[in-house]
Amino acid sequence: MAITMLETRAGQPAAKHARGRPRSELCHASILDSVLSLLEREGYGALTIEGVARHAKVGKQSIYRRWRSKAELVLEAYASHVETKVPIPDRGSLHEDLLTFLGSAFRRLNRTSGSIMRGLMADGVHDADFNRLLRDVFILKRRQSVGQILARGLVRGELRADTDIDLMLDLLFGPIWYRLLSQHGKLDMVFAAGLCDALLRGFGLSALARPLKGAASRRRKIA
Repeated sequence: MAITMLETRAGQPAAKHARGRPRSELCHASILDSVLSLLEREGYGALTIEGVARHAKVGKQSIYRRWRSKAELVLEAYASHVETKVPIPDRGSLHEDLLTFLGSAFRRLNRTSGSIMRGLMADGVHDADFNRLLRDVFILKRRQSVGQILARGLVRGELRADTDIDLMLDLLFGPIWYRLLSQHGKLDMVFAAGLCDALLRGFGLSALARPLKGAASRRRKIA
């Protein structure tokens, strides 16, 4: 009979580790680290469960016991890694906070994260269960992070009191996903600045005054 991690060769319960993380947690972490290393080296398309198992020095069943598919494995590795890399800026200005957040996000997407996200989105199109997981584990967390930035802007009076935060989030992320998936344009700071300016013209308090000034100027020219 196979010996489990909780048994010694004599069949007696193994002593608990006095220090450090449990062996199962170390195995879990080793698998996720291997995924990130292989993604960096080979990309999403070339990644396989077999390759991850070899790199992590575990059996394939150790992976399949934890994750249903390659997409779920990559999602957890990527989401857990990104969670530690994406601070929510608070510079006292909505415009600056949005630019800082987008600049950080675009730098990651322009390295390896962009191809990973395109692969995960493609898998989500064909797998409704995974699409829900992708939305809950990753996309909604990104929305919540930017939602905090927008909520602070609302409290500071930088946005109109009737601002629909959910709509604003859709209008922010929509163009980013479009460029990421179609690759028709760059994800750079020129795009980030234009996107922020357009959003704040539409939802910022200053947007209320600009049309009135323009209308007054037009009236003077007509007169």
